[in-house]
Amino acid sequence: MEIAGCHHLTLDYPSKCSRRHGHNWVITVWCKARELNANGMVVDFSAIKESVTSYLDHGDFNELLPFNPTAENIARWICERIPQCYKVEVQESEDNIAIYEAD
Repeated sequence: MEIAGCHHLTLDYPSKCSRRHGHNWVITVWCKARELNANGMVVDFSAIKESVTSYLDHGDFNELLPFNPTAENIARWICERIPQCYKVEVQESEDNIAIYEAD
């Protein structure tokens, strides 16, 4: 899925990322299940999009999320919101990608 949003990072070193800036985020979610549900799915894609996109899209992630909104923390947050999820990739720009995998 793709969303737009801004953030700034709280870091213990000087960085241009400490200033508010935006990205067009590309998020990939991996889900698994031992059995498919009654509709033949692991989880409905629209439920994933509703859980993530409707909350974050065009938002200020510092206001919406209770943590330092790094790509890594956002990936973990998404993974924890979706019970069937085991891996999330968050791409904030062409060369910057974070992957979170649950245990």
